[in-house]
Amino acid sequence: MGQVRSAGSEFLAGLRLLGRGFARYGSNPKLLLLGAIPAVVTCALFAVGWVFLISYIDEIASAVTWFADDWSAGWRRLVEFGAGAGILVVAALISALTFTAITLLIGDPFYEAISERIEDGLGGTPGVVDLPWYRTLWPSLVDSIRLIALGIALAIPLFLLGFVPVVGQTVVPVLNAIGGGWLIAVELTGIPFNRRGLRLRDRRRILRAHRPMALGFGIPVFLMLLVPLAAIIVVPAAVVGGTLLTRRAFGLHIGEEPASAPHAVTR
Repeated sequence: MGQVRSAGSEFLAGLRLLGRGFARYGSNPKLLLLGAIPAVVTCALFAVGWVFLISYIDEIASAVTWFADDWSAGWRRLVEFGAGAGILVVAALISALTFTAITLLIGDPFYEAISERIEDGLGGTPGVVDLPWYRTLWPSLVDSIRLIALGIALAIPLFLLGFVPVVGQTVVPVLNAIGGGWLIAVELTGIPFNRRGLRLRDRRRILRAHRPMALGFGIPVFLMLLVPLAAIIVVPAAVVGGTLLTRRAFGLHIGEEPASAPHAVTR
């Protein structure tokens, strides 16, 4: 019971960190303008892709269920419905992950400035590695590609499960949110981790020690990114929240409460 309560409290702590990210981001007009620019550009790109996918979802679902062409009309429609739902679920997962990755790449200088400003206001970044943004762009790109590959690897079995009636429309979305939330939490903490000279493997290792908190932060972000145009506000606010999550994972001061030693993780 103690472990369950601890996991639940850590999950809520992650949710609160996201809320603080929204509060800090929304209260600063300069940050609002700075953070919206890259997200608007990425939104325009993804809008074109989603319009195309929704317009042709029936044809795509029919094409991937070619094996059911000779089945009775009722079973064929059921399988095509399951395939269409599975395609949309997988597309949502991939979109949320790639949207975040692409937006962070486009807006790396913007979000680096936002994250650094937040940390400076909380006492600075211990262990900072001061490199210009163009020196960190390539490592960030490599880490983002790795995360996208992990997302696609997760999406494949979920896509196959989408063909299963009922399971594809109930269990798959839940697994989708959990897996997507975890990967997004790892993605959104990239900027403050990179500032400390830490790479993707370090993020995954440290966040695994705080998995419920990371999920409490990442799952709501994943769900909000499914809402059209919400990403314009969600991504930059979540970058602020990811900065707070990183500081919490290292046991550093996050503003509203003193640093807590049990949260610290040695490198």
